[in-house]
Amino acid sequence: MLVNVNGDLASGERVGLVGMNGAGKTTLANLIFGTIRPDEGKLTFHKDELRIGYLLQSTSYTVSTLSMMLDPSAEPRETELFLRTASHLGLHKVKEWDGARLAGLSGGEKTKLAIAHILSSKPNILLLDEPTNHLDFDGVDFLVQELARFSGTTIVISHDRYFLDQTVDRIIELQDGVSTSFPGNYTFYREERSRRFQSQLHAHEEQQKYEQKIEAEINRLKNWSAKSHREAGKVGKMAEMRAGVKEFYRSKAKSMDKQIKSRIHRLEKIELEGVKKPEEEAKVSFGWDQPDKRGRRIVEAQRIGKSYDGRSLFADSSFYLQRGEKIGLLGPNGCGKTTLIQMLLAQKSVDSGNLWISPTANVAYLTQDVSDLNQQGTVLELLQESHEVRSDVGKARTLLANMGFDASMLHKPIAQLSLGERTRIKLSQLMMREQDLLILDEPTNHLDLASREQLEETLSEYRGTLIVVSHDRYLIDKICTKLLVFQSGSIKRIESGFEAFRERTEGVHAASGANEQQLEEEKLVIANKLAFVLGELSLLKPTDIRYAELDEEYKQLLARKKQLRT
Repeated sequence: MLVNVNGDLASGERVGLVGMNGAGKTTLANLIFGTIRPDEGKLTFHKDELRIGYLLQSTSYTVSTLSMMLDPSAEPRETELFLRTASHLGLHKVKEWDGARLAGLSGGEKTKLAIAHILSSKPNILLLDEPTNHLDFDGVDFLVQELARFSGTTIVISHDRYFLDQTVDRIIELQDGVSTSFPGNYTFYREERSRRFQSQLHAHEEQQKYEQKIEAEINRLKNWSAKSHREAGKVGKMAEMRAGVKEFYRSKAKSMDKQIKSRIHRLEKIELEGVKKPEEEAKVSFGWDQPDKRGRRIVEAQRIGKSYDGRSLFADSSFYLQRGEKIGLLGPNGCGKTTLIQMLLAQKSVDSGNLWISPTANVAYLTQDVSDLNQQGTVLELLQESHEVRSDVGKARTLLANMGFDASMLHKPIAQLSLGERTRIKLSQLMMREQDLLILDEPTNHLDLASREQLEETLSEYRGTLIVVSHDRYLIDKICTKLLVFQSGSIKRIESGFEAFRERTEGVHAASGANEQQLEEEKLVIANKLAFVLGELSLLKPTDIRYAELDEEYKQLLARKKQLRT
């Protein structure tokens, strides 16, 4: 898997590790952490007693491993930092959590708990494998801020473009087992990678022209050499009389043969040492059958509410979805997004209000979990479990080929596939069905960067109705033109995309903060004026002309002070 990985990491450096699914990113992380050893080569640490904080992907955390994070025997200072970090991430009263609570944690809550535990251990190196998978926007922002404050070395394996842009200053790409380093964040990496590709492609094309020129010279020399050999080999009376001419052609043929060998050697050297044609980035093609249009409105909620375990998730919420709309579902971890999805799938009912879903709607759902696939079954066997694939095996094979699965991979057990490859399998299952409403819960989790960008293009062209739950800001901003936002205990429909909503929200917060500051300043001014007026009144008698004016001003100031209090 890893063939020629070279490089070094400086103290305090922030590196992003990228590559296609199955390129060996997690394998390299395990080599650095010491879980596995290299078959050849050497991995050297230039500092004793290095503490590496390794954040696994959320699917790797069990109730047992999560329970160990709540160890009551840990040092008080470490425990305090752990609880404080967990609280900042939105996990409260963690010390009171029992096994049942841990078993019910969402993927985002598992990730947050693990992040809090790792940060509290004060590591020298942070090794983060897909840290933003399942995290809400607030969690991602908190982690970005924590990494900015972290003074140690950071290695981030991520396909989250926003997160990489915010947190790293070097990218290491793994491709075909070989590592290549790029300075800068993800956006610069994509630009520089494209520039290097075009530069190498141009050099290769010029080299091909040079090779063609040499081959033409070789063919010309061979023709001349053959003619010289014929002239040098002629026999007969006239030929004997021209012995000097024969010797001339023999010498000329020998010289040409030498030139031919030289040029052939030059071609062989180019073949070994010349500029290779750059490999194009692997393409993954997604595509759904376009749904029929039947009716305009597909979902309508009227004052719906839902509680869970005695806690209200949302209440008095009204919204609608129209066919063809692309809706982003936003809210912090634990706010009820998954519960709403289950209600749309008729797996849960509303506690109050009315939720109407078009009876003609075919709803398809891509879940976050990729561990629920049959680990022993092969790729093809898994797809053939559904009626749609059995009726159109050729279409299924074409679809898998478009998604990067060659013929040999079709017979691989699911257990041998990376998490990104398993996600593509689940997408393949979903694509084989006709649907009107497509619900994608963290669709880019585990997908490599090329697959994410291709999925964006496909979803942009999709004419059906979409509900997208994602922490991938670039995806949400590019795809979704409307939002359903969990806010202040209710679900609100927003008639704009994510970027406009974010700017408007930040503007409201800024205005609110400015208004509060103005009120405090006005209160201070009034307090000073009251003190001044009282001082002036104390020097006057009620019969003095100015006394009445100051008394009236005093009453007005008191009234304004009371108004500001309320």
